Amino acid sequence: MKKVLKVFGVSLTIVIIIGLVFVAFNIDRLKRLHAVNTLFAEEKIVANFSNMKGAFAFSPIVENGDVEPWDIALKPLPKTYSQSGKEKSTSVWLDESRTTSFMVVQDGLVTYESYYLDTKPDDLRISWSIAKSFLSAAFGVAVQEGLININDPVDKYVPAFKKSAYSGVTVRNVLNMSSGVKFDENYLDFWSDIKKMGRVLAIGGSMDEFSADVKDREREQGVARQYVSIDTHVLSMVLRAATGKRLIQYVGEKIVEPIGFERSPYYSTDSEGNAFALGGLNITTRDYARFAQMILDKGMWHGKQIIPENWIVQSTTASAPKATNDDGWDYGYQWWIPPDSDKNGGDFIARGVYGQYLYINPTTHTVVVRTAGNRKFRQKRSDGSSPHENYVALFRAIAGQ
Repeated sequence: MKKVLKVFGVSLTIVIIIGLVFVAFNIDRLKRLHAVNTLFAEEKIVANFSNMKGAFAFSPIVENGDVEPWDIALKPLPKTYSQSGKEKSTSVWLDESRTTSFMVVQDGLVTYESYYLDTKPDDLRISWSIAKSFLSAAFGVAVQEGLININDPVDKYVPAFKKSAYSGVTVRNVLNMSSGVKFDENYLDFWSDIKKMGRVLAIGGSMDEFSADVKDREREQGVARQYVSIDTHVLSMVLRAATGKRLIQYVGEKIVEPIGFERSPYYSTDSEGNAFALGGLNITTRDYARFAQMILDKGMWHGKQIIPENWIVQSTTASAPKATNDDGWDYGYQWWIPPDSDKNGGDFIARGVYGQYLYINPTTHTVVVRTAGNRKFRQKRSDGSSPHENYVALFRAIAGQ
């Protein structure tokens, strides 16, 4: 019996030592995994969204040009807005939907800027899928430079896709989110593809390998739009192959440096240092507004053409096929076009989960930036309206002031 206990004790000691060694060598990964698992916890989500360096590996965008200060002419937001024939309180909605920052620029003047829930102007806020629209803008530069033809298949640029579901899929259809690949975008399902991708990002892995390993198709390309964020990472791989530069460097050279941001932004990255292109950009609210103002001005910023004008027009025009679950929204090249846009100044939107928006109205020369940490970003209100419907209505009320 004593021998058994002695052997057991030695074995237990060895197991403990192995465990401690494992923890020591993987402490950063374990910390990130814990951070990811609590990223959206109610008591942490707001602080986390201004400090994503705690959850993922990251790489700064080092290029940063001269900062053009905003001209300011402050005025209050409309007290109410109309949605589906009902008057609703602006302040109540901003509070209910866990807004962290809200900024309005009209005719190039900052007319409103406010921060909520203990956030600050210099916070670098996670973009989530607003990052897709940044990639679209950078893509337009590469197209103009003759480095990419959007009618080419993606595997012309990235041969690894020849044995994947992306084989033969055109760059244009990937831009339009109509690649036809099978990918589960359910953020509430632990085993969904988007959640698996997040874990690859968190614990160390290759987003490139993950993307090239997608084998199944839902339908033929170009038939219907289905929002799958993996499409955006595929685009980042095409851009990297065509330009010879990582997305972080290319966005820095073509967007951040020419505009001049107040604070150097950063991308969350995988273990290979490649950007989380579909949602990992971290920027201040004022710098989101700078980017949106440049888009509003058809690629111009203080006399400099940053993004080709024809690309701005193409990318923000509805060109994708109708969605599989048609909700009235249209889509361009990684930009959203809300219902009745043609009746509301030709407005369009970049949007991200948990309540991130860039709203642009060309007719009224209006930009609205809104960030949030809203865990109920998909939950309908008591009157049956969705958060998207309420925010589009509020943005349009502001644009019409």
